[in-house]
Amino acid sequence: MRFGFIPVPSPLTSRSRVYELKARLDWGEPALTIIDIRSRCEFNHSHIMGAINMPMNELVERALVSLELVRDIYVYGDTDEEAAAAAAKLRSAGFLNVSEIQGGLPVWKAYGYPTESGIARVG
Repeated sequence: MRFGFIPVPSPLTSRSRVYELKARLDWGEPALTIIDIRSRCEFNHSHIMGAINMPMNELVERALVSLELVRDIYVYGDTDEEAAAAAAKLRSAGFLNVSEIQGGLPVWKAYGYPTESGIARVG
């Protein structure tokens, strides 16, 4: 009898593909945070399962209050450019392990990965 296994996920990089994040979640690594920087309305409509909402204008202030600077953080927005800007803000604030999720929610959904909606989760 063969037992399947989930391969060890790649280390965090400055930009991540959705399947890299999903592999890490499947591996069972809880020491990460997924941040959605879109508006609360957009977040409540649909977001990556387990993500927290920290709109761009509140991002650094809320992250500094609720997350450790060494925490692995994955961030996404409406565009890759917004995710890059958010990641840059977090890095400038002292966060050491920040990765931009390339393609954000649309690519996550295209892979058929789990999403949530109608839940006002905040970090």
